[in-house]
Amino acid sequence: MKLATFNINGIKARVQALADWLDDAQPDVVLLQEIKSIDAVFPREVFEDRGYAVETHGQKSFNGVAILSKYPVEDVSRGLPGDDSDEQARWIEATVIGDHAALRVCGLYLPNGNPAPGPKYDYKLAWMARMEARARALLASEMPVILGGDYNVIPQDDDAARPEAWRKDALALPASRAAFRRILHPGYTDAFRTRVPGGGHYSFWAYQGGAWNRNDGIRIDHLLLSPQAADLMRDAGIDAEVRGQQKPSDHVPVWIDLAA
Repeated sequence: MKLATFNINGIKARVQALADWLDDAQPDVVLLQEIKSIDAVFPREVFEDRGYAVETHGQKSFNGVAILSKYPVEDVSRGLPGDDSDEQARWIEATVIGDHAALRVCGLYLPNGNPAPGPKYDYKLAWMARMEARARALLASEMPVILGGDYNVIPQDDDAARPEAWRKDALALPASRAAFRRILHPGYTDAFRTRVPGGGHYSFWAYQGGAWNRNDGIRIDHLLLSPQAADLMRDAGIDAEVRGQQKPSDHVPVWIDLAA
C-alpha cells in the first residue's frame, strides 16, 4: 500500500495538478490538507473516476482535510477530540482495510501559529496537546496507526535550508518542537527521517523570493507511524519534483510504502 500526504493549497485551483500526480504516482491512499472547500462542492467525481473513495471534512475558503482511498474505508470521524467549540476543519480519521492489515489513518492540518507569541500560537500549542492525547489513545488500540499531514513544525535545524531564518517563527520555536517530540515520544516513528537521515530534504518551498529555484525549503509535512505501522514500512520518500510543475502547491507529496 502506498500512502501519501499532500497539502494541495486549494482543491479548486489545483485539481488538475493533483489529478496528474495521482495518475503518475498511483498512490493507494492520500491524505489531503488545505482543500479550502466545503464538502458539497468538493470535486469528488474527479477522484471517484480514478477509483478512490472520498471522505472530506471541509470548510469554506480555509483549512479542510480529506482522505482518498482505493481501499475500503470504515468508521470515519471528523474533528480532533478535546474541544467541542473548535470549528476549524483540521482533522479526519478513518480505518482503511488493506489487503493484509487494517490501518487507522489520521489526516491533519496543524495550525500555523503565527504571529508568535499571541492567540494563534496559543491555539497551535493547545491543538498539539489535544493531538498528543489522541495519539496516545490511538496507540492503546494496538492497531497500525498513521498520523499524516501538514504539521507546520520544522522538527530540527536539518529540516530547513536556512534554519536561522526560522528562529522566531512559530514553526521552529522551542515550544513547537517540544510539542512535536511529545507526540512522537510514546512510540511513534517519523517515517521519512527514519528512512532518509540527514538534511537537505524538504516538503515546502514558499512562492516568494525564488525559494524553489534556490532550494530554500523546509520539511513540515510528516507521516508518523505507530510501532505496528512502522513494522509494515518498506520505503518512504518525497516527490519534490512536483513543486516544479504547472500551478503547483507550495507543498509536495510525502509518501510511504507499507506491506499492508
